[in-house]
Amino acid sequence: MTIMEVNGRAGVVLPDNVLFEAGRAGEGIRKRLLEGFNFHTLLRLPTGIWYSPGVKANVLFFDKKAASREMQTKELWVYDYRTNVHKTLKTKRMIGADLDDFMQCYRDRVETERFHRFTYEELAARDKLNLDLTWLKDDSLGSGLITRR
Repeated sequence: MTIMEVNGRAGVVLPDNVLFEAGRAGEGIRKRLLEGFNFHTLLRLPTGIWYSPGVKANVLFFDKKAASREMQTKELWVYDYRTNVHKTLKTKRMIGADLDDFMQCYRDRVETERFHRFTYEELAARDKLNLDLTWLKDDSLGSGLITRR
């Protein structure tokens, strides 16, 4: 983040815990990302496709703007390509076509079942700026509904 030039754009793959880690470091990174950068899109990847089985990863997309006292992130769009998606590194690999819907959503910025918008105010109100955002019902958890949290 520190080496980006003004108007620079980045897409960074990070482990899940960066989005919700309770320590000061994790919360500080999230706060800096939301306030000092236009953190506009978060792609939640299927478990185990990036590094090894059980590891959850995300792609964070953000732009660096000129320094300002104004909040840089106005809204964060989250695409959940994790809930009820089963991919593996060896037998059911992810391919480019798997991200076609994400790419369409990224361009259009219209809410769908998997793509939701959260305002900065909604994010700032969350305990410790927790960005572990889910809203889809996880079929593996039984019949209980998951509400937007």
